Amino acid sequence: MKTTILSAMLLIAFIATAQKKNGTVYIEHPAIDVVNDFTKASAAGDRAKMASYLTDDFKAYNGTSDNANDKGMDKEAFLDNQMLYHDNLDYYAIETFPGSYPDAIEYKKDNPDGDVWVQTWDLIKGVHKTTGVKIDAASHRLYTLTKNNKISRLITYKNDGVIDEIRSSFSDRKNGTIYNHHDFINTVRKMMYAIENNDWDKAYSFYDKDARFVDSSSPDFKSISLAEQKAIDKQILDKFDVASIDVVGYPDYLHYEMGDAHVVQSWWNINFMRKSDKKAITVPIHYQMYFNEDGKITSETAYYNPKLLD
Repeated sequence: MKTTILSAMLLIAFIATAQKKNGTVYIEHPAIDVVNDFTKASAAGDRAKMASYLTDDFKAYNGTSDNANDKGMDKEAFLDNQMLYHDNLDYYAIETFPGSYPDAIEYKKDNPDGDVWVQTWDLIKGVHKTTGVKIDAASHRLYTLTKNNKISRLITYKNDGVIDEIRSSFSDRKNGTIYNHHDFINTVRKMMYAIENNDWDKAYSFYDKDARFVDSSSPDFKSISLAEQKAIDKQILDKFDVASIDVVGYPDYLHYEMGDAHVVQSWWNINFMRKSDKKAITVPIHYQMYFNEDGKITSETAYYNPKLLD
């Protein structure tokens, strides 16, 4: 028993010595108020007010930069950058990321000047006035404030993908080729007319075994497997016969350069005959089918009104 008690006391002593505090985290702090006011001024495009919160030697850094020699952005350059958001975005707003709140941290170690760090999680929102690109991007910011509550440093972590999209949208750029005749189009036609002739084995043979199917009426566009799609088709065929299928317009095959995607878009009228009362029902339907390099359909999305089959 003595041995057990002694071991427990030693363990408690070890834990106590292994844990050391290095400051305090605050949920309320004057530095947080300064950051919140600075953020409001930024969203309002009030350059003078933003400047009033920054030290003369202020520096801003991109936290995701891979430039080891980054000297940061000085005060005037940073203010110019902030005004670009205000001046070029409609509906510009900076909001707190849902479920988050800012923290103020006072470090004890290596903090001779009594600086305070404030960390925030934000959503940057707006619509670019020229390109129409929507911004709804998360941003994490680390502010360093002096003991006089002036912001001396700002490190921002964000995904610049949406900014790249804005830059790219200032000039015209092709993204592949559209075909009105192609073997992938031939495949879609053969598949549709196999259905018209009740040759379902042949129709399914054009799909990859791991193909996924999406019904436009399904919740959240949830995809299903080929086996699940076959079961749904059987439920329809238990109630309806396919009398005929008519193409509307003509299919397009789009070979996208970005992502090297192969997509056939097609429009059809599927003419059903309801078995119970021999009523003719026409269902307009639009398909988007993705193909792999082997010419098999890997993904199919069907857009139609399911109420027509009620």
